[in-house]
Amino acid sequence: MIPGTGRNHPSFRRSFLFALQGFRTAVATERNIKVMLGGFVFAVVMGIILRIDAIGWACVLICCGAVIVTELVNTAIETIVDLVSPEFHPLAGRAKDIAAAASWTMSLTSVLVGLIVYGRALLALLG
Repeated sequence: MIPGTGRNHPSFRRSFLFALQGFRTAVATERNIKVMLGGFVFAVVMGIILRIDAIGWACVLICCGAVIVTELVNTAIETIVDLVSPEFHPLAGRAKDIAAAASWTMSLTSVLVGLIVYGRALLALLG
């Protein structure tokens, strides 16, 4: 039997607590998650200063969430690859590089969205 199925399946509350535990572990052990959270705080502060509108807030918050989620998935993939391939293997390296590229691509996309949202808000404040 697969662990966590049937009667052994964790409750919704326990599943939520496992997710919080995973997030805390990532924050405690991964530098890039800390950087992404710092970017999130910066984005929120800039949104308040520039008084972005509701659509701007939606774009910023979706992008920030997507960046953090992508970095968490990247971290999970790297952890699994390290578990199953403790010795260097070209395919393991490729998997880790591709996962990192996903995180980088989402971060770059979010920066571009931020430039549009904050640039528009700055023009509105100055104009």
